[in-house]
Amino acid sequence: MSLLVKARADGRDIVEVTPASAGWTHVGFRAVRLGPGDAFDMDVPAGREACFVVLEGIVDIVAGDQGWTGLGTRSSVFLDRPTHAVYAPPGTRVRIVADVASEIGIASAPAKGGLPVRLIHPDGMRSSVRGAGSNTRYVCDILPETEAAESLLVVEVRTPAGHSSSYPPHKHDTDAVPVESVLEETYYHRLDPPQGFAFQRVYTDARDIDESMAVGNHDVVMVPRGYHPVVMPHGYSGYYLNVMAGPRRAWHFKNDPDHEWMLAR
Repeated sequence: MSLLVKARADGRDIVEVTPASAGWTHVGFRAVRLGPGDAFDMDVPAGREACFVVLEGIVDIVAGDQGWTGLGTRSSVFLDRPTHAVYAPPGTRVRIVADVASEIGIASAPAKGGLPVRLIHPDGMRSSVRGAGSNTRYVCDILPETEAAESLLVVEVRTPAGHSSSYPPHKHDTDAVPVESVLEETYYHRLDPPQGFAFQRVYTDARDIDESMAVGNHDVVMVPRGYHPVVMPHGYSGYYLNVMAGPRRAWHFKNDPDHEWMLAR
């Protein structure tokens, strides 16, 4: 099975990964596009929590008995500003109505249901810069392990044209906390300009997984295990939304020792 999930060019549903389609246990991801006035309804499944990220546009969201209007801070994921998100526990009825053309990312993972619905405000998100030189990228933690959730970890990354990201290659597929934790992961890619492509490789030490992909706008790459670097070609900037979840909610990763030398330079 290919680790690359191609996006649909038209229609509301852009792309979707479920635990069943991925052949794993934890991570689910879905992206939808809404025109002005369009509504999207979803019941968060029993046994799963969800995080609704307003990737682009402005929307109104009702989740359970709470509601918010005018959520969203940007017309493009490539603008340097965080956005709104809404956390919803299992069984929550969610309705999203778009004020303008909008795009929503929906992350999900297992949960028992001990946490309430809440708005995740951009003012509370932490932005940072990772790497140096042509390995520089810009990170925003939407739902990190320091914020309440049962399984989900959600982060977005902007990578300038000609830069590498998730680099040096790292993995998180072994239960050896604090050195490394087990986390499945999806990468939801956006490209600027949109006709471009990114390169992503997923590989293990044993090379039982070793897949290199040319990734298009709105495509998803699934990372069940192994290292997973991303490279942007000259002229094309990259954005990706990461969803991670595993047996325990902790993000610890191990760099590929063959490439770790560059961190000492």
